[in-house]
Amino acid sequence: MNDWLSLREPVRTIAAQAGEAIMRVYAGDFDIMHKADDSPVTEADLWAHRVIKSGLKALTPELPVLTEEGGLPDWSVRQHWSDYWLVDPLDGTREFVKRNGEFSVNIALIHQNQPVLGVVYAPATGAEFAGVRGVGSWRFTAQGAQPLKVRPLPNPTITLALSRSHGSRREQALIDALTEHVGEPQVIRCGSALKTCLVAEGLADLYPRFGPTSEWDTAASQCVLEAAGGQLIDLNGQRLTYNRRAVVLNPSFLAYGESLPLPLAQLARISAE
Repeated sequence: MNDWLSLREPVRTIAAQAGEAIMRVYAGDFDIMHKADDSPVTEADLWAHRVIKSGLKALTPELPVLTEEGGLPDWSVRQHWSDYWLVDPLDGTREFVKRNGEFSVNIALIHQNQPVLGVVYAPATGAEFAGVRGVGSWRFTAQGAQPLKVRPLPNPTITLALSRSHGSRREQALIDALTEHVGEPQVIRCGSALKTCLVAEGLADLYPRFGPTSEWDTAASQCVLEAAGGQLIDLNGQRLTYNRRAVVLNPSFLAYGESLPLPLAQLARISAE
């Protein structure tokens, strides 16, 4: 399967349906449960999972669907997947619980270990992004599909996109290094995959993640970013890839636009400190 653009609109519809399910829970009271790793999960995560899995199976019954809330198939099965859907039904559950609107539905199509279609939808704000490998990247507004393009590094101010819920001393070390070498950066803090989308739409220059994430956290927004001309790489300079190992944890990574504001080796040292 390589007609990825034809899947964009039906996947947007599925994401919107999941968003409606999420917002029904968001509008009322809800219980907060915790997984084995102590991360929160709510009824909204589970409803979105059901909606997305059902929609994707109807759309492409031949493709496996891997979602955060659906359990992880054994590696002996997954290692044979060349094409599959990778989904975070509700990315940013902590932000959902805080009711700040900074959470998203992330749906990605993986082909030969790379995301080739990605949809990121924030139902509380209406922000919606999509990317198709080799075709383009868009933000959808009332005026229609607006093409996205990363921006060149501005002079003198760099804008960082940083996590609202996962701040660290490494982030502060990066801010200090940027201040010393290229000037004090502006900082935008927000939740979920929306940080990578800020880079894709040219509102930020760099999103560094020095802590753990899972593959379903990054795949959709990586596709949006790469189709807009940006990069999402590990600290060895390699693009993030998917379904290559039994575990689904990502390494630390950098999502950036046309270029990095500091040498990769220096950014890697900051991560190791």
